[in-house]
Amino acid sequence: MKSLIKVSLLASTIALALNTSSALAADTAPSAIQPATTVPASSILNKFKSSEDQTAYALGASLGHYMNNSMKEQEKLGIKLDKGQMISGVQDAFGNNNKLSDKEIEATLQSFEEHVKQAAKTKMEQEAKDNAAKGDKYREDYAKQKGVKKTTNGVLYKVDKAGIGSAPTNSDTVVVNYKGALVDGTEFDNSYKRSEPLSFRLDGVIPGWTEGLKHIKKGGKIHLVLPPEQAYGKTDVPGIPANSTLVFDIDLLDIKPATGEDGQAPDVGAQQK
Repeated sequence: MKSLIKVSLLASTIALALNTSSALAADTAPSAIQPATTVPASSILNKFKSSEDQTAYALGASLGHYMNNSMKEQEKLGIKLDKGQMISGVQDAFGNNNKLSDKEIEATLQSFEEHVKQAAKTKMEQEAKDNAAKGDKYREDYAKQKGVKKTTNGVLYKVDKAGIGSAPTNSDTVVVNYKGALVDGTEFDNSYKRSEPLSFRLDGVIPGWTEGLKHIKKGGKIHLVLPPEQAYGKTDVPGIPANSTLVFDIDLLDIKPATGEDGQAPDVGAQQK
């Protein structure tokens, strides 16, 4: 009968080995002009008696890195485990001399899993609360700046350049360049740096964009400050924590009238480059 810890360790080790192999295959594939390099056999023999010994060590090192990184993530949640006890547990498992029975190990790990989940939930709730407070203060200060206007939905905007022609409608496709950041200045996306303007239907993005871009025309530029409910709300997306107020600089490069076909819009603000 296998204990949960033994199964977990084995699964982690195998997963690490497979993932590492896949990553190395992708990252070190030889090109047509540069041949692949290999570690000289003499170099291996200086450290290990055989390739099997090297493999065993590599698996152990991979497992060690995995456990070390996991412990660092747990420490961010206020959970600190003793590395010495963890190493002792591994050694005892290899020596079939566990201090805990299989049932005790399984019960301990299940309890720990619930503890980690609760700690993560508490941390996320506190961060969301802090983000909301920071956003409220930022919007309050920004609203006092000259030229800033506020819509009934709480979207703050400042038109830097009005543009020409007509403002876009919900069904129009717009072409834009933009930069998005959090209130502390952390940038989460920037199409200017990628030299890749984005094209999408105006009604297919976050509400603050759909409303905000109607205040400029083709060739216009606008600065938007969106409250969470006009962006991603309580949802945690890559690079954007829950309850975040978002700050955008947007250039409206072109407006393409609707053709009757539904276009698909990108998830503006959640792209990581």
